[in-house]
Amino acid sequence: MSATENKPENKPEDTAENKPENTRDRPWVMRTYAGHSTPAESNALYRRNLAKGQTGLSVAFDLPTQTGYDADAELAAGEVGKVGVPIAHRGDLARLFEGIPLAEMNTSMTINATAMWLLALYQVVAEEQGADPARLAGTTQNDIIKEYLSRGTYAFPPGPSLRLTTDTIAYTVGAMPKWNPINICSYHLQEAGAEPVQEIAYALSTAITVLDAVRDSGQVPPERFDRVVGRISFFVNAGVRFVEELCKMRAFTRLWDEITRERYGVTDEAARRFRYGVQVNSLGLTEAQPENNVARIVLEMLAVTLSKDARARAVQLPAWNEALGLPRPWDQQWSLRLQQVLAFESDLLEYGDLFDGSHVVEAKVDELVDAAKAEMSRIEQMGGIVPAVESGYLKAQLVSAHAERRARIEAGEQIVVGVNRFQETEPNPLTADLEAAIQTVDPAVEQAAAEAIRKWRAERDETAVGLALKRLREDAANPDVNLMPASLDCAKAGVTTGEWAAALREVFGEFRAPTGVAAAAVGAQVSPELAALREQVREVGEKRGRRPRMLVGKPGLDGHSNGAEQIAVRARDAGFEVVYQGIRLTPAQIAAAAVAEDVDVVGLSVLSGSHLRIVPDVLRLLAEAGAADLPVVVGGIIPEADADVLLRQGVKAVFTPRDYDLTAILGKVLSLVA
Repeated sequence: MSATENKPENKPEDTAENKPENTRDRPWVMRTYAGHSTPAESNALYRRNLAKGQTGLSVAFDLPTQTGYDADAELAAGEVGKVGVPIAHRGDLARLFEGIPLAEMNTSMTINATAMWLLALYQVVAEEQGADPARLAGTTQNDIIKEYLSRGTYAFPPGPSLRLTTDTIAYTVGAMPKWNPINICSYHLQEAGAEPVQEIAYALSTAITVLDAVRDSGQVPPERFDRVVGRISFFVNAGVRFVEELCKMRAFTRLWDEITRERYGVTDEAARRFRYGVQVNSLGLTEAQPENNVARIVLEMLAVTLSKDARARAVQLPAWNEALGLPRPWDQQWSLRLQQVLAFESDLLEYGDLFDGSHVVEAKVDELVDAAKAEMSRIEQMGGIVPAVESGYLKAQLVSAHAERRARIEAGEQIVVGVNRFQETEPNPLTADLEAAIQTVDPAVEQAAAEAIRKWRAERDETAVGLALKRLREDAANPDVNLMPASLDCAKAGVTTGEWAAALREVFGEFRAPTGVAAAAVGAQVSPELAALREQVREVGEKRGRRPRMLVGKPGLDGHSNGAEQIAVRARDAGFEVVYQGIRLTPAQIAAAAVAEDVDVVGLSVLSGSHLRIVPDVLRLLAEAGAADLPVVVGGIIPEADADVLLRQGVKAVFTPRDYDLTAILGKVLSLVA
């Protein structure tokens, strides 16, 4: 994740036997993933975090920015500033980094579909500060493959998206040699259900596809290709099974060294080094007894720091209350302090690798390596990672793995403390005032951002904008032209994020990724609870003359579809007819589909905090279409006060992460239908 080398090479004088007394390895880069509301508010947050000892920035962008829409676009409704900061043009980015010298900063940007655009804005703003692009250090995530599988913030079809990634890498190797132009991201694969073998195999298969594309593009001379390999970084996940996760990182390290040496002929050991940053697991954070999340976060951090030979170069930790809502600055400070205690109070950094020679660790690493190689071979036989995405194979594998995990938790085979075991609890002082335990984004932020972007458009040079966009479209139509120079022209001219993406959509078209629901495997064992629900569904179907039909909808730009997919799979397995059209739907599209498909219930999944804006729109449009009596249920990260608002507005039930039993949820849904 970091362009900075965060630990010295193991030179002879630095071995465990010869290391001078009191010599410690340098700690990893410490970040918190942050950004919300406005560039000005996020800037203030960054400066406070840096003052607290954070050593790098990790920018969270809002969903419109990530998917290529401006704040005044229809699909942006309810999403502006919610899960990150809105950045529409170079003026916004300049305000975001005001007073922060980019020439001295190490900045990670979680951005994928629009990564080239945000990097262009970053370079232009840095140059306005007087910085030399060749000195800029940081990372653009820029891994579009996992967006089709997990987060859903893609903007274009896989082929053109891979071209944008390739062009960005080719450009930075020459112009920004300290920059990591891509962060192959397995983090979100685990969030979508991936087991360790799948996380390794899918991430490394993505890396192979990207490196092959850069090599085959002819933009980088063969003698400089090792520089491309040396700037590839990874962004991984670490779950609570920290021994297995530690072994996973050692397996990643071994396989990457082998791939870069044998497939690409890289002889420089430093260029072959597996360079990765990490955010530890958010999937396992619980709304029930959220104080337990601190212990989970610490264990997950140990998985990527204990083993020196496979230690993360940068670490960012979630906050204890992320299953409840947007963390406050104090919550982020707590997560930063966890890192600092480990790095500066413990003796971890005074020793060599603690696991060299461990038979247990080596056996587990061998097992993971062999299984990952087998899965990578399967993907290669399909033609590579892109065909494996387009065919729906990868998505179906993840949905199935996630469904199996949920089934284990519901059956009590996989214990989650405070959720399915040890549920008795004392009153929690941390959540006594739940409204004060999380941060909320003022709804006025969206209107202010929309007005600001209209003002920006009115005051810029429209001739320059028109010429820059014309060049962008022309270059996009020519596959032999690198798109970074045209993007830089657009950034300088004042083009907006939505305009840049719209120009490319005109040339590249759009894409709807496979949902994986239809092909997801059904568990071999049926619990007594599911068997009982199937019988109830059958009885309701007989009385109604057809099986009950449920529409599962993902409104807005929230692409985290795991919950929606799991509900759809379980509903299908229980005997419902399920209508699920995937992500990124407008309220109008959801209402129209509900009427056209003659469904009996609508389930909406919203995890971005936009529920109070989007759900009422769906209710209103259903009423206008004559379906006011159609029951609507909502699931997501929804504070109790907001749930009360939705229920008063006509929603029949609200489900949050504490409602982990999908069969029980669907039993309640069936009662609404019956």
